[in-house]
Amino acid sequence: MDILTVKNLTKRFGKFTAVNNISFSLKEGEILGLLGPNGAGKTTTIQMLLGITTPDAGEINYFENDFFNNRQSCLEKINYTSAFNELQGRETVMENLVVSSLLYQIKNYQKKIFELVDYFGVRNLIDRRYKFLSSGEMSRINLIKSLLNDPKILLMDEPTASLDPDIADKTLEIIENLKKDRNLSILYTSHNMKEVDRICDRIIFLNHGEIFAEDTPSGLTKKMEAISLEEAFIQIVRKKQHVDQKN
Repeated sequence: MDILTVKNLTKRFGKFTAVNNISFSLKEGEILGLLGPNGAGKTTTIQMLLGITTPDAGEINYFENDFFNNRQSCLEKINYTSAFNELQGRETVMENLVVSSLLYQIKNYQKKIFELVDYFGVRNLIDRRYKFLSSGEMSRINLIKSLLNDPKILLMDEPTASLDPDIADKTLEIIENLKKDRNLSILYTSHNMKEVDRICDRIIFLNHGEIFAEDTPSGLTKKMEAISLEEAFIQIVRKKQHVDQKN
């Protein structure tokens, strides 16, 4: 069942079109990768899905409800995390999580916080100031913050960016476990094709604000007769550039 559908979504900044008439869907329990180079339109798409940026055209539907007419009820069931998002540095981890819980009006929030810090194995960090955490510790706390409201959909914008390889690998393992344990639906943006190939059920290639390929990772490599997703991506980009030059 599709729990997120996007139709003809478009966003312009002056004469520049950041997202150009894209349509896609996210199924329950699926990890959908939104793959593309820097500037492809991934973050702008996420911002529109969160209501931070207003699209110039198109539709967003969560759980078969129009997002713009049911904003609060939709936002109660989704959440967001990113490697570029930081909590209040001077506050402790616990203080940050309490504030986030209160914003979502979570009942018995202390129990929820301790359930999550135990799940992620970071109970020892709750009295530490956020700014003194390592990048790997911050990534776990950011994930905890995004799960406080038991979201049905989690939007993840390059959550492993700037992480050391071993910490990034651990983060991907956590994401895989979240999908299995919670049947969580995840929209995962990245320009790292190896991690997308590892965790995503289906992927969308986005470039210059347009979708130009969509399939499972193995399906795309077979179509392009490529040995890796990265090679398939290169071939797809070259084909699109050739078509654009002809036109």
